[in-house]
Amino acid sequence: MAKGDKNKKEKSDGGTADALLTTLPENCSMSSAASEANGDREAPLEPVCLSAPSLDRENRPESELKGPFLANIIVQRYEGERCGELFHGKGVVIFQGGHEYKGSFAEGLMHGHGEYIWADGIKYEGDFVSNALMGHGTYSWTDGSTYEGEVCYGIRHGIGTYKCAKTSSVYKGQWYRGKRHGKGTIYYSQGVASWYEGDWENNCREGWGMRCYPSGNIYQGQWKNNVQHGEGTMRWIQLGQQYSGQWVNGVQHGHGTHTWFLRRVPGSQYPLRNEYKGEFVQGLRHGQGTFSYASGAVYSGEWNHNKKHGQGKFIFKNGRIFEGEFINDRMAEFPAFFIDGTKTPDLSGIRTHSPPSDGSDLPRRAKKSGGTASLLGPDIALSIETLLNQFPEAQRDQELRQVEFAIMRHITLLRMIYSFYGSLGHDHSPDNTFLLTRLQFWRFLKDCGVHLHGITLVQMDRLIDDDTSTEKLHSPFSTMLLRQCLSYIVIAAYHIYHKDTRTSKNVLVECFSKLMKQNIIPNAKNVKGPLFCHHLRAVIGLNYIDRCWEIYQVFCKANNTTLSNQTMTARHFIWMLKDLGLLDSELTTTRMLEILSSENPAIYNSAHGNLDLEITFLEFFEALLGCVEVKTIDGIKTSKHFRSKLVCQDETVRTSGGERRESPLLGRQASPHTCADVEYKSTVQSSNLISPGAGSAKSPGISPVLLEAEEELRNEEENWIKKTNCFFTQIFFPAYKHNLLLREEVQEERLRQSTKNRTALEKAKENARYLNKYADIKCSVITP
Repeated sequence: MAKGDKNKKEKSDGGTADALLTTLPENCSMSSAASEANGDREAPLEPVCLSAPSLDRENRPESELKGPFLANIIVQRYEGERCGELFHGKGVVIFQGGHEYKGSFAEGLMHGHGEYIWADGIKYEGDFVSNALMGHGTYSWTDGSTYEGEVCYGIRHGIGTYKCAKTSSVYKGQWYRGKRHGKGTIYYSQGVASWYEGDWENNCREGWGMRCYPSGNIYQGQWKNNVQHGEGTMRWIQLGQQYSGQWVNGVQHGHGTHTWFLRRVPGSQYPLRNEYKGEFVQGLRHGQGTFSYASGAVYSGEWNHNKKHGQGKFIFKNGRIFEGEFINDRMAEFPAFFIDGTKTPDLSGIRTHSPPSDGSDLPRRAKKSGGTASLLGPDIALSIETLLNQFPEAQRDQELRQVEFAIMRHITLLRMIYSFYGSLGHDHSPDNTFLLTRLQFWRFLKDCGVHLHGITLVQMDRLIDDDTSTEKLHSPFSTMLLRQCLSYIVIAAYHIYHKDTRTSKNVLVECFSKLMKQNIIPNAKNVKGPLFCHHLRAVIGLNYIDRCWEIYQVFCKANNTTLSNQTMTARHFIWMLKDLGLLDSELTTTRMLEILSSENPAIYNSAHGNLDLEITFLEFFEALLGCVEVKTIDGIKTSKHFRSKLVCQDETVRTSGGERRESPLLGRQASPHTCADVEYKSTVQSSNLISPGAGSAKSPGISPVLLEAEEELRNEEENWIKKTNCFFTQIFFPAYKHNLLLREEVQEERLRQSTKNRTALEKAKENARYLNKYADIKCSVITP
């Protein structure tokens, strides 16, 4: 051992958030600390207008902790095993200055597992390699702060957890040369109400990350040098506001959307919100933008520092339009007239014009052929004119009025069904609004067994909405209001049961009542299928739906045998899997037929099969999720009994009234460490299920058996999330990309061959012309 001992203490700057170990020269090791100022921005905006964000810094003062050198130290006393004159084996050594080491030695050096205590009380326990702190170890400072994890030459390097005693902050994640670098999560308070999870670079939040502030506000997006920078979304929970768009140095700057959510009553189908879409400059509306008011009024035009200024167009909520110049939030032509968009003032003295009428609002006027108003009111008036035209004109009013009476008897249940299915796959709604999508409507029809009456969902789409364009008709993202949903149910009921009610006086009422009694009332809200059967699965699965929709459309257009280039048959689905090379010893053709026919026996059963039946995108996507259950990915298999557990758990989170409540299991599975792989972790984060504050602390009132079952269920859910991510990101999507490349190469080869053939043909024609010309010349020479 060489001589000399150095013990440094540096003063804290009062703004440190962490004690960091700095790097050392090659020939020595030490534990040290460095200062770090840590500030977090949280920019609450005014409820009505945007303003420059104020700073809300979260300073975490912390004493700087620094340890001594381990090189150049003098041994005062040694007790332990030796090998010749060298320390070798277990021993205890006291160094000059009062430092102490207990542990393993090898050839005179500290080597193996040991404990080193500095004279000032700082302690390291862990691995040593040739006098260097190397491997896995634990630092303990005198103030109670600790670090446990990987160490390289005395520096935190690798995976480790640091706990600060003074601030109660905890960082868990990756380190690089003593600094937070890579993926990691930091909890700023003991109650884990304030945290950040995401990317780090050189001790700063840099890259993608999610920040939860003590107020409950959440930012999710890109960071640079500890502030929001790039694309990101900020939600102010208490203010009921949200901004999604571009950020520069912690301020909204660039193009974005700011929304003010206004809470509606439960079950409401219409959104109620103020929303601005356009340009921002330093947190203010500035440039071109559109402000949509909750009342229905809309302003589109120029903005200057949060005020309408320049050329613009204002559409009042009664449909009147003003176009012209605005100055300081007022119309230049009428400066005394103030516009707030929430009221419809007297416009008699203002130059406005009516919007063009295209007849698109006729269904909302709820007028029947006789001129009387709809019994259901203007908001949910039926639009079934095409269906009514199949009846004699004298009978139409009676048919419509009677079916409206029937709907009124079930309107409460139908509203609940609409709200229930509209919320599937959504983890929250800031304004308590859920619009039913066609994807969710398909799930409703399948749950009610509508497709088991000899009509596929694709055929049903064409029957209930024959006026819509083909592309929009089969799109899973198209939305429908309650009145459209009710109209579709009436039309579906007629096409299913009209043959059984030909002798009835009121055919529509009989068909609708039969559908309600036999299909909807006993089966609605009993969700089946692998996508929506469980809330977590729905939220996670929908992350892959956009890419799958693109693939679905491509293969639909490649099929020329279907009635439309926007759908595919079961046969083409199997051909697609074969083209992508996904069929193997596990996912066989027979197994695939079983998946496709699990809810539709008409496709395949032991007696017969019909692979020419068209399938919707819902059936396409759920079949892919069925492939996830069959495939073995990285040795992970989802057990069969897990599916039954999911159904049981999902039933427990629904009340008798059909309302969805958050399961107690979902709170714990929302941990940021639910998934170990970084690749699919971001997928879970984008679903907004991440909540690092959600722990798995055991409640004293829960039995050990139930806790064990919940733990097993969580493990199965984690495996399913990982398998789903691996299937789509590592198997299905890459296979499709490879297939596209092959198609492009084949197309290029065909073009090259076609060009080559044309060139050869032209050359042959040219040669033929020369030969004919030569023959003519030769004949003319021979002939006298």
